[in-house]
Amino acid sequence: MKTVQVLIFWLFFSFFTTVISAQSINWNTVENTKHITTIGIAWDYSLSYHVGYAYHFNTKLPLVIGANFSVPSGENLLDDFKAKAGGHIVLFDQSSLKGTVTLNGIYRRFENPLVRLQNFGGEMKGSFGYYKNNWFVAGEIGFDKAIVTHFKHSDSFKENNYSDVKDGWYQPATGGNFLYGLQGGYSFKKSDITLNLGKIATQDFKTTPRIPFYVMLGHNYKLW
Repeated sequence: MKTVQVLIFWLFFSFFTTVISAQSINWNTVENTKHITTIGIAWDYSLSYHVGYAYHFNTKLPLVIGANFSVPSGENLLDDFKAKAGGHIVLFDQSSLKGTVTLNGIYRRFENPLVRLQNFGGEMKGSFGYYKNNWFVAGEIGFDKAIVTHFKHSDSFKENNYSDVKDGWYQPATGGNFLYGLQGGYSFKKSDITLNLGKIATQDFKTTPRIPFYVMLGHNYKLW
């Protein structure tokens, strides 16, 4: 039973974990901003869309807390989605050079004719870059981990593939992906146009995702 579940999981895991949904921020332009909304479009495994909201705490170490929701393009948008919540904190804060750490909790849902997967996981990312009032560029590296996954197999799978398969939670943690690349953007008075691009590698460095790169174009709007 476990062998069958692991096989199903890995068939879809590269899609299930690599829908990129991140918020890149020009830290030189948020000092007097509290509320930031974001929308974006990305290409990783497929074309995907995301929306998000963040709140900026103007503390000694600048902190942004927020949430993000993304879906791949397709006929039934809510069959597959990714939601995450967490924060960014600036740990190295000089006039133009800044280093940040991002931590997020993640919930994912993926469904096809064989199985419905629901997963809880986490993401950690670090970035370091050069920030000016009207533009910024930074390197980024991160790790996205699937921690626990719930399987709900379809009737057709049970009838045609494996009648004794069991539904339920699968542990321990089943896999993860590293990402590394660049983020940058151009800033206006109330908004930023951002771009993230880079590569994705599985945690064992032995297998390659079907699409081993990501590109994301985003727009941040600073409400007040």
